[in-house]
Amino acid sequence: MSDWSVDFVDALARSATGPQLFNQYDGNPESNTLRRANLQRYLRDMERRRPQALLLFEAPGYRGCRLTGVPVTSRRVLLEGVSSLGLFGVGGGYVDVPETGFERVQGEQSATILWRTLADLGIAPLIWNSVPFHPHRPGRMLSNRPPRAAELAQGRDFLRELLAHFRPGLVAAVGRSAQGSLAALGVDHHGLRHPAHGGSGEFTSGLRALCLEQGLIR
Repeated sequence: MSDWSVDFVDALARSATGPQLFNQYDGNPESNTLRRANLQRYLRDMERRRPQALLLFEAPGYRGCRLTGVPVTSRRVLLEGVSSLGLFGVGGGYVDVPETGFERVQGEQSATILWRTLADLGIAPLIWNSVPFHPHRPGRMLSNRPPRAAELAQGRDFLRELLAHFRPGLVAAVGRSAQGSLAALGVDHHGLRHPAHGGSGEFTSGLRALCLEQGLIR
């Protein structure tokens, strides 16, 4: 196994972010070490699986990737695992990331919908965010906000490298920010409704239809 995932996560950790964009992989606080380990394990899992598809979301939420380190994956999904896909769980080497103020945060709507849908479809595409860091409201770490243009531009460097490394045959953008990031890179992609805010049914049906069309499921 190459050291690509180590170098990739290290580059994330070294990235400078503004006061309202939390880098959950850098050296402070210490819990970020656990998040780096979770992300590195996930990327290595994906390297072994060689996924045919990439689903690109917007940015980490405080209930999901901000806490676990894994894109669109809540603490509940990470620890319980997705058994039908053979992903996550403490038996898979993933670890909980305890952090003061986040003790009651267990699930995330988008993560629950995403992994339930993927389990039903029987597929495990690569999951990533247009912005790999957590955009939050001023002084409110337990909040989310839409990413800014400069933050999306910063995220495109990592997205470009991820696409070059995995070379997925199918790329789908979940939401408008993801569509804009892929369009800016000149990447052909399909658009999907984001599962949050009442979009669960449309996201699920759209992803199923896309997978059928592309021959990923029958």
